[in-house]
Amino acid sequence: MPSQRRMLRTATAAVTAGATGVCTAVIVGAAPAAWSQVLPPPAYVQAAAPSPSPDPFEDLTADQIGDRAVTATQSATSLRMKGRVVSDGQPLDVDFAVNDKSECTGRMKIGGGTAELRQADKITYMKGDEHFWRISMTSQGVPEPQIDATIELLEGRWLKITPGQAGSSDLSGVCNLKELLADLDDDEDERKGLTRGPDAEVDKTPVATLVKKKPGGETTTVSVSQKGKPYILKMAKTGGEEPGTVVFSDYDKPVKVVVPPADETVDLTKLDPGTTT
Repeated sequence: MPSQRRMLRTATAAVTAGATGVCTAVIVGAAPAAWSQVLPPPAYVQAAAPSPSPDPFEDLTADQIGDRAVTATQSATSLRMKGRVVSDGQPLDVDFAVNDKSECTGRMKIGGGTAELRQADKITYMKGDEHFWRISMTSQGVPEPQIDATIELLEGRWLKITPGQAGSSDLSGVCNLKELLADLDDDEDERKGLTRGPDAEVDKTPVATLVKKKPGGETTTVSVSQKGKPYILKMAKTGGEEPGTVVFSDYDKPVKVVVPPADETVDLTKLDPGTTT
């Protein structure tokens, strides 16, 4: 199955803004060099369950189940990703829905800060609280006076980023479902050598569990739906440098994006006039 780097990048990629006179792209939760720990997944994804009868994967090897799961998941028209990991020693929570029309809506929390992300008609909107903006811009080396000025300008408002503006290129793949799911099939060798673990449940849906262990104690577990299409419903990794847990749900359901009113937005040109990517 795909590496945890790709899984968590998919679930947590989001871009915030820059400061007065400068547009600084900040990918919140992009996979760092090492994460120190994994937080436990929510209780609702841990319940064990007896295998349904009959087993839809009875005649398949674990590798074959993995192949079917990737194919099915890549065919989805929409999905929701929810997870918790540790990024640079800080808990990161993400809840994000995206469809195949480059529309998305979601929320993230990191280091005590919270931000929302929406995208529709190729226009991206970001709204963060003061702590979120400060963490984001400080990590990019933005000078303190510029941070203060930007926070004052954005207080209670959405930052509006349109195609061609500085930073927009960093957002190009955030709400592109096909691009995000392409990572599942980027390296087929990652799907070889799987074993099947005990059947379980994810949010009351019976799943087959596929397990891959690597030297050094790194273990990746993928939960595949045994009802309907064999969608991936959960991915979890323990050990190694990049642990984390992501739950996938709401496959093929509509993603409703509410575009913020114009009087509640600040155009990126207010922060970085005249700059393009």
